Amino acid sequence: MKQIKVIVLGAGFGGLCTALRLASKGFDVEIVEQNANAGGRLNIIEEDGFRFDTGPTFFSMSYEFEEMAKDCNIKLPFEYERVDPLYAVNFANGNNYLLTSDVANLAKQFELLEPEFEQKFKKYIDRGKYIFDSTIQPIVKTNHSSMIDYIKSMAQTPPELGLMLFRNFWQEVCRYFTNEEVRQIMSLVAFFLGDTPFKTSSIYTLLSYTEFCHDGYYNVKGGLYKIVEGLVEVLKEQGVTFTFNTRIVGLEQENDRVVALVADNGTRYNADLFVINADAALFRGQVLKRKAFDENHLSKMRWTFAPLTIYLGLNKKIDTIYHHNYYLGNNFREYAEKIFTNQVSMERPYYYVNVPSRMNPSCAPEGKEALFFVCPMPDLRYKKDWNDVDQIVNGIIEDFEHKSKTSIKEHICYQKVLTPVDWEKKFNLYKGSGLGLAHNLGQVGFFRPKNYDEELRNLFYVGASTVPGTGLPMCVIGSKLVTERILETYGSI
Repeated sequence: MKQIKVIVLGAGFGGLCTALRLASKGFDVEIVEQNANAGGRLNIIEEDGFRFDTGPTFFSMSYEFEEMAKDCNIKLPFEYERVDPLYAVNFANGNNYLLTSDVANLAKQFELLEPEFEQKFKKYIDRGKYIFDSTIQPIVKTNHSSMIDYIKSMAQTPPELGLMLFRNFWQEVCRYFTNEEVRQIMSLVAFFLGDTPFKTSSIYTLLSYTEFCHDGYYNVKGGLYKIVEGLVEVLKEQGVTFTFNTRIVGLEQENDRVVALVADNGTRYNADLFVINADAALFRGQVLKRKAFDENHLSKMRWTFAPLTIYLGLNKKIDTIYHHNYYLGNNFREYAEKIFTNQVSMERPYYYVNVPSRMNPSCAPEGKEALFFVCPMPDLRYKKDWNDVDQIVNGIIEDFEHKSKTSIKEHICYQKVLTPVDWEKKFNLYKGSGLGLAHNLGQVGFFRPKNYDEELRNLFYVGASTVPGTGLPMCVIGSKLVTERILETYGSI
């Protein structure tokens, strides 16, 4: 029996996971990627003996990865370890906190700020667990082919969760905590979705449960790009082929089926079915020319922040900061509400700092340190000109030196900066948006771009801007959902 040929467009994490699942089911899989290596935003910079993950620096929901490996009859091709404490939070006033899954430890840190913190925290986390347990299967891990399907799934959840869709993350946190710094700390996880707690639905307070109690966060030994390297090796062993440095600009179709993807050099890539790991909204607009996703419509959608990323190599070790660190100012609400539309000063932005070489010594030469900064920025709709990038970067470094009480500027021996312009160009992200479409009420669940095409019945999607959403665990789940859709049509070979 002839194998069914599948082309996966994009070697991002979602594309790799989908290729793995399909190959394990007997499909003949080829991955076509515009860049010179796999990984998409989960990528790597290796220069001068330093090794940086370009995007994610930890992951959660480890059991989803293990379940995928079991489904595909493989052993996960990378090693990981629990991260606890989770991260440090540093305020402009000098207050510093080390977040951990140890509730008694947290209570001790916050006892003067938030009376009865432990009881309040338990109620808050219990609520997050309730939301998680009520939604993960019927909403997150289920395909919905119609509005009726979606309504039926929603009907399986407690009625009060529907009301939470109309309350934002910050408002939910404020129901449990009174201290401003505690509220800000508990709201930080909303930024992991690429948005602010003032624009993210209160449903996502379930993330507090996942980070503190459910499964926590994990470091990959050697850095997160080891995930990509391991998956690529397994895929090649299973006969999956890779074609790199190939930009797809169009497709050929017959009636309601795609017959080939067309590269910018005219090469045609034929297959029986196609899985798109490019941005599901942007592909529909740029390549399929769908009116619902033309520039006018795309510009009106809510997108996640655009990252400014700084990769520094130091010629000394530093021991004054933790592996994962957040640095906040004294205007949290104003900054969160205005930064995405370029209405606030960027001289002292909020940012995250990872020290890759702390848990993974191989990420820096002996006696040296690697630092990775991520600063949420407005996308290119709101800030088109990045000629001031040096000024912004210098401001971040100076602010870090002040808050961490660590001198680094004169010890920088390697530096690389990626602006939203670079992120847009390298990974074809809409206006440099780092995590694709945001997760506001009109862009989640059935209202998010579908993982199947509306018109072409052998065209499917996986990745951040389709269901279930952004983040590495969601891409693993998304790969399972799109594989289930394909198997409904084509069956297991």
